[in-house]
Amino acid sequence: MGEARVVRKQYHFWPGEHDEVVAPRPYATLRAMELERGTAELYMRHAFEQMLDVADRLGDELVNDRPHGSETNAVAALIIHSCAVAEFWIGHVALGRPSYRDRESEFSSTATVAELHALVAATLSQVSEDLAAIDEGKTQPDRTGRQFLEGGDESDGAIVLHVLEELYQHLGHMELAADALAVRG
Repeated sequence: MGEARVVRKQYHFWPGEHDEVVAPRPYATLRAMELERGTAELYMRHAFEQMLDVADRLGDELVNDRPHGSETNAVAALIIHSCAVAEFWIGHVALGRPSYRDRESEFSSTATVAELHALVAATLSQVSEDLAAIDEGKTQPDRTGRQFLEGGDESDGAIVLHVLEELYQHLGHMELAADALAVRG
């Protein structure tokens, strides 16, 4: 089972009177950390709302501008790409819906701010339904697409975390793009 360990009862810098020696716990009794559906949905909604805040700040005049030329991405394109990321990984890889995604064209797509709001609303509605389906165990048996997940983790949670990782990464890109556009004037 392992050796006894020292557990700190409160935060302090030196060992002392608040330390307690406890017997080891068998691994079978340790509760696994899980990502709850509500938590996943909350963080996806939060990421997309922040993306829309960036688009709203830029307005229709700048949301499709590339801050440093053709080698950089416009905020609108990044939002469109982020919606496609959620659909691909959750809808296609996890649930098995057919994918007609053209990833490269996502980065040259344009939209008005109103169209972006509508796209995000539709994406969040679909994500909510999809997370419920995953929670109910309705994932597809084909695990092929999961081989690209971090560390070989093919779990449903790894798919959701990958999407969250991508959303927040692109949110950072959008913030930088908006800052560059503001400086450019």
